Amino acid sequence: MTRTVVNKWARLLADSLFPQQCLLCRLPSASHLPLCGCCAAQLAPNQPCCQCCALPLPPDSHSLCGACTQCPPALDRVLAPYLYEPCLGHIIGQWKFQRQQHLSSLLAELWLAGVDPPQDRDLLLPVPIHWRRLLRRGFNQATLLAMALQRRDSALQRLPLAERTLRRQRAAPAQSTLTAEQRAHNLRDAFTLRAPVQGRRIALIDDVMTTGATAGTIARLLKDAGAADVQLWCIARTPPPTT
Repeated sequence: MTRTVVNKWARLLADSLFPQQCLLCRLPSASHLPLCGCCAAQLAPNQPCCQCCALPLPPDSHSLCGACTQCPPALDRVLAPYLYEPCLGHIIGQWKFQRQQHLSSLLAELWLAGVDPPQDRDLLLPVPIHWRRLLRRGFNQATLLAMALQRRDSALQRLPLAERTLRRQRAAPAQSTLTAEQRAHNLRDAFTLRAPVQGRRIALIDDVMTTGATAGTIARLLKDAGAADVQLWCIARTPPPTT
């Protein structure tokens, strides 16, 4: 009996014994995941978006945003299938800040439902967090997401999960609390590389992209060390501020 069949039957058994409740509407989800089909359909897809940085674009826009056209970023591509809006924000908040680690499976399946993962990557690299934050939170959400993606996609299982390749060496305020200018200053000398990446095609894993400061800083570090290509794989992209 194949692993896929075993997992399917295990899921059916778990569904019958422990029915899932939708995290958003609190009704039965009718699924092995804590999200019903109706609420899942309410999640906002990030389309159309910039083919480089995944910034949401108006329907009649070109394939690249103005910023990427004028000054190509260190990241070669960002795959962010959803917009960061209240429903998805609630799920991610429960996952990260309420320690509901089981939601890694839900978020991985949502990502795979919205993205056809490129088959050319050499390794998965979770964005690291400082050890003090890791100690407080108990886990690195980027590592959990990378592991969940590998469990659900056989092609990704062959890739090394490079948890120790990158280290966050300096503690600093959370990026979400800072302005764009403060974010850039916050990341100065924040990361160190601990393993060679020469010629590697890297999938950088994170939960949400806002300004792209963190991912951009890491991508530049990796490129300076000889990485051939760096993509960011994240669940959601924050829309630009409205005026």
